[in-house]
Amino acid sequence: MEPDRIPELLAPFLGSGSARQALSVTQVNHISMYIDILLRWNARINLTSLRQPEEIVTRHVGESFFAARHLFPKHDLRSGTEPGGGERQVHVIDVGSGAGFPGLPIKIWAPRIHLTLIESNQKKATFLREVVRHLGLDEADVFAGRLQDFGKDNSGSGAQQRNGADVVTLRAVEQFDSILPAAANLVAPGGLLALLVGESQLKLARQLTLGFRWSLPAKLPGSASRVLTILSKESS
Repeated sequence: MEPDRIPELLAPFLGSGSARQALSVTQVNHISMYIDILLRWNARINLTSLRQPEEIVTRHVGESFFAARHLFPKHDLRSGTEPGGGERQVHVIDVGSGAGFPGLPIKIWAPRIHLTLIESNQKKATFLREVVRHLGLDEADVFAGRLQDFGKDNSGSGAQQRNGADVVTLRAVEQFDSILPAAANLVAPGGLLALLVGESQLKLARQLTLGFRWSLPAKLPGSASRVLTILSKESS
């Protein structure tokens, strides 16, 4: 995809007025390469029902960047530190990553985080590894297995999972009622759970996330019913 069109397409998701945050040349190029790889793979395996590059940018990448700028404002995590000036690396887990949304765009937005993509479909997991390799993303790994099996090993992502993740993201997954509680369990005390869901799912989500403080859901630009809501896990 031609990089020149990307900033215009993503503008509604990046804030307005003085709050709007510009993308770097590297970020735009990474998005362009990501879309190109996605389109090639989508001809072989079903990664997304969308076929036009601009639709993929505005729907998938846009929603992901909307979440990224709310989770990781420019003044803290984009610089690679946690809020308050700490130097500890932030760990983000994207559950049911599929074609990589929102996890990979979040990594493009905040390159110094450690990202773990959880995807049980082996072909999709292979695709995710290809994107990570092609874009040269450091501190990004793919767990090719079920969420319920994540953390059972003693190395890599599993070792990190024992202490919980700083941020867990969830978007457009099947079996929402069973996946959401398992995803919530991955969040460390004081960490965040970011949901990109339909408004109709909010009532169920509240019932399934006891022990979390809810923020006011934010409407996704260009969507009539989809929202971003960020939950904070209470410290024990």
